Amino acid sequence: MTTVAMLGVPWDGSSTFSRGAAGAPPLIRQALWSPSSNAWNERGDDLSADGVLIDAGDLVLAGDAADMRAAVEQGVRDLLGQGRRPLILGGDHSITYPILRAWGVRRAQDEALPPAGGPSDRLTVLHLDAHADLYDTFEDDRYTHASPFARVMEERLAGRLIQVGIRTLNAHQRSQASRFGVEVLGADRWREVLPLLGRLRGPVYVSLDLDVLEPALAPGISHPEPGGLTVRDVLEILASIRVPVAGADIVEYNPSLDVRELTARVAAKFVKELVGLLRRSVTG
Repeated sequence: MTTVAMLGVPWDGSSTFSRGAAGAPPLIRQALWSPSSNAWNERGDDLSADGVLIDAGDLVLAGDAADMRAAVEQGVRDLLGQGRRPLILGGDHSITYPILRAWGVRRAQDEALPPAGGPSDRLTVLHLDAHADLYDTFEDDRYTHASPFARVMEERLAGRLIQVGIRTLNAHQRSQASRFGVEVLGADRWREVLPLLGRLRGPVYVSLDLDVLEPALAPGISHPEPGGLTVRDVLEILASIRVPVAGADIVEYNPSLDVRELTARVAAKFVKELVGLLRRSVTG
């Protein structure tokens, strides 16, 4: 039986406003296993039971952003090679690009195709965020946490990108969304994604930036944007997925800005329910 593997990426070197997300993985784990709650998710999985979730620890990151990207890509490839379903704890959102490269490289190897530009249209990315993260470059850097999905779409690492909760699109990012054929649903239109997800074919990767939420519900974020979703809204979106979930990440938790570990507990709740989705895609 395939097991979900949780891997931490303690990186915030590509953040553009406020650092602190590198400290997130251990705080999310602490909230996940806190005696204030229990290890069960709403689907009925006991995360503490054998064969449900393994903790692969945190990547040891040394060097610059390029070194980080290489380490993340290799770390995820290793999990995939072991038959694990990766659930990645960030870290800032720049990590999603190398995570998805790991899928592209593995598929290319399986299909004897070059990794860059190889067909990967079977993978849909569901991106939950206040921000589109589609900048071609930001502050003279093509690899910040404001740009991962521009890189993902350039390299055809996703056949389809669905963004939900977006409420900060400027002219450049609107142009980028049009260029790449991104399906953007603002925070006022999140319910429209429910039937859309129900009609998907092929696997989905979920990238969940905690600032998709109303800031009062997740104070520990670096880029609070009023007008966001509730925790239950996000859970309803996730529950509407009917196809296999190949992997997921939870990013942009900043413990230095949190209040009473509330955001850590929200992140831990999402971990529990994502494990349920990943398990469902394996066990039916």
